[in-house]
Amino acid sequence: MPLTDRQIQALRPISAKTLKLSDGGGLQLWLTPSGGKLWNLAYRFDGKQRKLAIGPYPMITLKDARSRRDEAKRQLTDGFDPSQQKRLAKLAQATEQANTFEALAAEFVDKKRGEAKAAATISKLEWLVRLAKPALGPRPITEITAPEVLKALKGVGARDRRETAKRLRAVVGAIFRYAVATGRASSDPTAALKGALMAPVVRHRAAIVDPAGIGGLLRAIDGHNGTPEVRYGLQLLALTFVRPGELRGATWAEVDFDAAVWTIPAMRMKMRRQHRVPLARQTLIVLHNAHALSGEAELIIPGMRGRGGLLSENTFNAALRRLGYPKEEMTAHGFRAAASSILDESGLWNPDAIEARLAHVEGNAVRRAYARAQFCDERVKMMQWWADRFDDMKRGGEAIPLAARRRPRCHTETQP
Repeated sequence: MPLTDRQIQALRPISAKTLKLSDGGGLQLWLTPSGGKLWNLAYRFDGKQRKLAIGPYPMITLKDARSRRDEAKRQLTDGFDPSQQKRLAKLAQATEQANTFEALAAEFVDKKRGEAKAAATISKLEWLVRLAKPALGPRPITEITAPEVLKALKGVGARDRRETAKRLRAVVGAIFRYAVATGRASSDPTAALKGALMAPVVRHRAAIVDPAGIGGLLRAIDGHNGTPEVRYGLQLLALTFVRPGELRGATWAEVDFDAAVWTIPAMRMKMRRQHRVPLARQTLIVLHNAHALSGEAELIIPGMRGRGGLLSENTFNAALRRLGYPKEEMTAHGFRAAASSILDESGLWNPDAIEARLAHVEGNAVRRAYARAQFCDERVKMMQWWADRFDDMKRGGEAIPLAARRRPRCHTETQP
């Protein structure tokens, strides 16, 4: 006869042996000598007697036990062993619990590290992952929903860090796509978040672009009374218009004095492509002076502390501030805008050659051709013209005392 809840609740141990009470269809309630009440299903599979543990009563009610019995019967009808299916389900659950966002993010960062990404890139990636960990870290990646990700991103953006929230969305999406590619997730929920975040306010880097203003700046740099390393660094930024980070990490091994070229490896470039900088005569002189100063140091512009580590990323901008140029007027990155503007306005150079020299992303086949022609004659001539133009601008006009210096016309360049 089928069991009832009243019967089950009234059961008490009556012997030192386990008592097995049948509810029908192979479902049994085992009453242990200690008073425990356990649901089990007796069944046959592949000609052998087997047992499926369902769980304890009353945690598993009579109704639930019968439902699980019926599900096991359906599995048997379909040719599956219920006990094996239960083990597989537990394994899948354990795997899912192990595949948390934090675990997948760590794998993703290790993958990028194995791809020889720049140390600065890895550091920024780790920082962004840390921002996501409080909200998403312990969650199984298969259970994370788009609204859950959006809430985490809004938490970052609410602190007036909209650009950071935008970058974090990109990183979270990359981690999900990695999980999909490795079979640990089925979709990327960040795809549904396009347009859901408040757009970041575009910030601009200021740059002086008129010849008179640049001439005054170059004279101020030549008269910089701080450390020679910083003076040489500012001169090199002006002459080569590379990104400040590319100069800070530059080593002497990258410079070929005989060929007059500085080869920046792909791993240190923003676009992850090797970039070659033709060196004008004036640039080679600055490099020779810097080499005499740096001695055995590996870096061209070594850090001040211990002369071994990287120069602080704020050093060049701080030097410009000490020279009297506020951040609204000139930045270390602004030399690139100055070069782009003056080279373009001269009308002497192909715009594609200028873009290739700036190591920007090429937008068409012509630009890609320029990127491949690393030693393009036009680019070599252009860099020498640029250095000669510097000399002309430095000689132009009289030096204006700092206190009386009028603010020159400025140009702004959108941050990459």
